[in-house]
Amino acid sequence: MTVHIDLAGRTALVTGSTQGIGAAIATGLARAGARVAVNGRTAAGVQKAAVALRSEVPGADVIEIDADVASDEGAARTLDLLPTVDILVNNLGIFGPTPALEISDDEWRRYFEVNVLAGVRLTRAYLPAMMERGWGRVQYIVSDSAVAIPAEMIHYGVSKTALLGVSRGFAKAAAGTGVTVNSVLAGPTHTGGVENFISELMGDSLPWDEAQREFMRLHRPQSLLQRLIEPEEIANMVTYLASPLASATTGAAVRVDGGYVDAIIP
Repeated sequence: MTVHIDLAGRTALVTGSTQGIGAAIATGLARAGARVAVNGRTAAGVQKAAVALRSEVPGADVIEIDADVASDEGAARTLDLLPTVDILVNNLGIFGPTPALEISDDEWRRYFEVNVLAGVRLTRAYLPAMMERGWGRVQYIVSDSAVAIPAEMIHYGVSKTALLGVSRGFAKAAAGTGVTVNSVLAGPTHTGGVENFISELMGDSLPWDEAQREFMRLHRPQSLLQRLIEPEEIANMVTYLASPLASATTGAAVRVDGGYVDAIIP
């Protein structure tokens, strides 16, 4: 049987989609036929990402939204430019290593604002219309760190744990409406930010392939994949969950973690 995902006629917003996982998700949704809104904080960054997406997917219908969705003003601008969506992918997130006892109150608040409240605010704005129309998809890009809190960045892990509860709660709010709400629990993924993160931990003296292997061996030994996940592998799951094929999956934390989380049930 051939599985064909068709998102023609659907409009998707992917926050934080100028690079990394977000850019891969935007590309995957565009390949499936969706009209895709690329989002980032600067017009130059968004324009560059949109050009790359149109090059990768010829004929793609791309909307450019330069707005910091972690702020009230940025969220309002996003809603002005894109009043309704069928698919909302809350991908925006920040991370970085800081010793647990050195994380300030301001840093805790910043992680909550960006990693949690940005997605909550947009879901609150877009979900009601989805429910009225009887179809919609809301997704949160979470992390293995939500259930296996990393010692080097507990503020990041806790923010992602909160998103699991947010996702489940909004799924209950949308119960019976035809709208699904899910989390995608991503494992250690190969992005530019992660390359920088690994360099901070492992130093710059090792070649990349060796540094990556050492990082996985020392800091993520429970990975069954034993390599970093490629962003496109995350995007494949997001595209599936955005499709009609995933109509019975809601309120779930779907794992694309390379077997990192040592649990039978997500």
